[in-house]
Amino acid sequence: MTRDEIIEKLRTRKGYLKKGVEFLAKKWEVDSAIIKDCKKLVTSEEWVQERMNNDNGHELSQSQAFTKHLLDNGLTMADVKSVKFWQNFNGEQRYSIVTHNQWHEQPQVKEELLDYIRTRSAKVKKIKYTKPKDPVLYEISLPDIHYGKITDEGPEAIEEHYMQAIIDLHRKADGLEIDRFLLPVGNDGLNSEGMSRATTKGTPQQDSMRWRQSFRGYWHLVTKAIEYLAQFAPVDVVVVQGNHDFERMFYVGEVLDALYHNNKNITIDNGLDSRKYYEYGINMIMFTHGDKEKSAELPLLIATEQPEMWSRAKVREIHCGHKHKEMLNEYMGTKVRFIPSICANDNWHKTQGYVGTLRCGQAFIWSKNRGLEGYLQTNVMNYGVEEES
Repeated sequence: MTRDEIIEKLRTRKGYLKKGVEFLAKKWEVDSAIIKDCKKLVTSEEWVQERMNNDNGHELSQSQAFTKHLLDNGLTMADVKSVKFWQNFNGEQRYSIVTHNQWHEQPQVKEELLDYIRTRSAKVKKIKYTKPKDPVLYEISLPDIHYGKITDEGPEAIEEHYMQAIIDLHRKADGLEIDRFLLPVGNDGLNSEGMSRATTKGTPQQDSMRWRQSFRGYWHLVTKAIEYLAQFAPVDVVVVQGNHDFERMFYVGEVLDALYHNNKNITIDNGLDSRKYYEYGINMIMFTHGDKEKSAELPLLIATEQPEMWSRAKVREIHCGHKHKEMLNEYMGTKVRFIPSICANDNWHKTQGYVGTLRCGQAFIWSKNRGLEGYLQTNVMNYGVEEES
């Protein structure tokens, strides 16, 4: 019996919902995990429908909003894995929706994407860069841009600010002998997981565009930055998954890896581990979003996960996003650095009072032989402002 047939049975013959998972698995000769998943889906449908049939005006209006949310995103109840309702402190109804994974259920979109990648992944000859006498790694770190988020500036602003930050930080490095660029991407590069319009855990988000537009728009933006930098030195890209885009950032990494697998000037690290490590000379850098681990425990974690790299390194840092502000602590000789964001606030952050004093991007100067020698900064507030003569 197929999954759709099982769902139909559970929908039309409610008595089956009361039967045990193992009983139904044996009766219909399918895996118990499939039965469990189908029962969960139908049960959530029943519960939502009950809410929608509520005669209370306030509840009904929320149910209508829920239905409109599904329609706006091209979803039906069959796409919904689970729904959670709650009230905020003001008594207002809120909900979050978790959908079934759609990546393998969109064959047309997937084929369009793969066809586009195939046209751009031709073999590229390695550029002959000038060999530096005093080489440095130049790490341009722009976490938490939340591409697709609704702000007062409009959806195009973050693209403009991102590329302006890349170019400005590169220009400010004039005089440095850049051996390689290090470009971490992701770290909540996307504002939501897409169709759900929610974070990975299901917290609702306000997106300014549909999920296809935000996915394609973001990786196109990243490729512009990569290919701009690759004109001047090799580029190493590290994909960091955030709490808003944990799944979709892995997909972005797969796209980038396919695009540049024949390009000797660009490398992509889209490894399966959420924490990524990078070694340059005497330097060891770990990248993680910073929402899960305790900062004080990170130095022991890097020594445990990468003992050989840890023993070779004399300078060790951990670079995180997530907090949208600059923070620096040192634990047993290892620095844990939270890097600020160029992203504007949305209405929720403004209401909660999370107002940052300065939106900025940073780039770190890593000497191969002397360690971290400082960083350069670009401030969004200066973009587009002409200097007085």
